[in-house]
Amino acid sequence: MLYLIAEQLGFPGVLNLIRYISFRAGGASATALLIGLIMGPKFISWLRVRQGKGQPIREDGPQSHLAKRGTPTMGGLLILISMSVSVLLWMDLSSPYVWACLLVIGGFGLIGFMDDYDKVKKAHHAGLSGKMRLLLEFAVAGIATWLIVGVGRLDWAIWETGNTNLYLPFIQGPVLNLGWLYIVFGAFVIVAFGNAVNLTDGLDGLATMPVIIAAIAFLLIAYLVGNARFADYLGIPHIDRVGDLTVLLLALVGACLAFLWFNAPPAAVFMGDTGSLALGGALGAVAVACHHEFVLAIVGGVFVVEALSVVIQVFFFKRTGKRVFRMAPIHHHFEHLGWSEPTVVIRFWIISFVLALAGLSTLKLR
Repeated sequence: MLYLIAEQLGFPGVLNLIRYISFRAGGASATALLIGLIMGPKFISWLRVRQGKGQPIREDGPQSHLAKRGTPTMGGLLILISMSVSVLLWMDLSSPYVWACLLVIGGFGLIGFMDDYDKVKKAHHAGLSGKMRLLLEFAVAGIATWLIVGVGRLDWAIWETGNTNLYLPFIQGPVLNLGWLYIVFGAFVIVAFGNAVNLTDGLDGLATMPVIIAAIAFLLIAYLVGNARFADYLGIPHIDRVGDLTVLLLALVGACLAFLWFNAPPAAVFMGDTGSLALGGALGAVAVACHHEFVLAIVGGVFVVEALSVVIQVFFFKRTGKRVFRMAPIHHHFEHLGWSEPTVVIRFWIISFVLALAGLSTLKLR
């Protein structure tokens, strides 16, 4: 909105700063952080009153988690509100990539909210059925991917845009043009990563910091991909205007930092599916827009391992009746091995930081 106002006025004087993505991204981050910190205490108190018993705690989980009963959930709303207001205030409203990501954030946030609401009201872990949830997620992700690769086009000329090319780390140039199949691929990436972050959100602060780290890594990628000179030098695909995503990503960082202030152990609030689904979906959508989907698997390796641990556990239990891990997702496995919750969380943060550096290193190794 500020960009539109400044543009209409011709960017006079100090308003000329709004031309620059870096300035708007910094402003978006500070705004989201400020909104989150100001809203946080009253918002958490409101959730506590409205929810009563708070988020249900698994009886078969680590016994230390039983002390968390009564902690309100749906704190992801705090992240989504502060981030969305900030993005709408500082973004270039004509950016199709930002709107596509906002669609995923809003859509996945709503799906997560419905799931959380059902759990809280019924005081158990039912929520939406798995099939219904996935159906809704793929619908939202499919529309967002179509917006990203086609920028609103409906004809087969989408093949010629280059937006349906598949890129791999360490290989320069596209390896395959998926055409319309790219919409299926992109939707899968968004849905898979949304659920991977959701599965990781099981300990205080465990998902939030890795999301922040991944967002910082991808704001660098988005900025480089959106700059023709840098993209050509690094041998990565150049996508015009995708650099606008840095505004969204830094707003996400600011909003998550504000939430982490209240979510740090012992957590005063949980983000719930409302936040984790939306944040994971946002990272997936950004990766699709930047054509760095496989780099996301490296940068967000912690989320990938968490999701795989659940898949492996379920597969082997159904086939053999035995468990590979003491409990899945894998962060609970380490708790059962005797690691304290802060130990698991901080070590996962360290791994996330190392993986982000590894993912960024692929930009030049092509």
